[in-house]
Amino acid sequence: MTQLRLLLLTALAPIAWGTTYLVTTELLPAGHPMLAGLLRALPAGLLALFIGRAVPRGSWLWRSAVLGTLNIGAFFPLLFIAAERLPGGVAAAVAGVQPLIIIGLGWMILRERTRPLATAAAIAGAVGVALVVIGPTAQLDMIGVLAALGGIAATASGVVLTKRWGRPAGIGPIAYAGWQLTAGGLVLLPLTVLLEPMPARIDLAAIGGYVWLGTVGGIAAYVLWFRGIQQLPVAAPGLLALLSPVVATVLGVMVAGETFTLTQSAGIAIVLVALVSGQAFAHQRDGLGAGSPATRTGEPAGVR
Repeated sequence: MTQLRLLLLTALAPIAWGTTYLVTTELLPAGHPMLAGLLRALPAGLLALFIGRAVPRGSWLWRSAVLGTLNIGAFFPLLFIAAERLPGGVAAAVAGVQPLIIIGLGWMILRERTRPLATAAAIAGAVGVALVVIGPTAQLDMIGVLAALGGIAATASGVVLTKRWGRPAGIGPIAYAGWQLTAGGLVLLPLTVLLEPMPARIDLAAIGGYVWLGTVGGIAAYVLWFRGIQQLPVAAPGLLALLSPVVATVLGVMVAGETFTLTQSAGIAIVLVALVSGQAFAHQRDGLGAGSPATRTGEPAGVR
């Protein structure tokens, strides 16, 4: 698989996740973030386990639990809390700092050096996202802001550990995603039962929202995402994640009737330039060859 095709396929994941804010506010019952996270994770995880026909063994029992907790069990409910308590654009704007967190953790944990220009692109992308999604009428709820920050910190840690541990030989991306989705869902199951009452009513629109988040935004997106972050330089997935708030903002304009200002147009332009230039800079890093991350993930080079 060429790097360009890998990038494009990996980019589909944050594009799908960009729909989460609109689906949450327009279709799902309010006040049930743990239920939303549970229904997004556990059914998709069990389906992926059935399709992949492989379960974690040995050290991968606890590794899958750690990754599933960070990428799914912690991230999903925090994401839905942020989506409910903040305007979609503001919640997405907070996520714009994720590339910088990933670059920092990648240096500390993986000792993977990122070119200064790639770091500058990540900073520019965060600035562009802020221009896109933060407007003068934004209502900043501190609980929502903290939830958004906690969610992106959890998933940034999961991205770096996913690159560090790789994927076991012979295990496909569907089974690997299923391990994490199931582990995260099992973390959320008792918390949801104990701490969150069931909605008084779940209509057809909500059912459609849960199905969308569990299939397109769940199993499909995470299969593409986990495969991509294992084979791309550490800065690349963080920069691709900038697509999510851009999609969220565009959908807000097109579907929810939000106003699209000149400042937002400038912000989208900055994000796209940062995305393209950041990918170019990230792939020019020293050593992207025999010792590159693509050959340190437990998956032999050339095997897709």
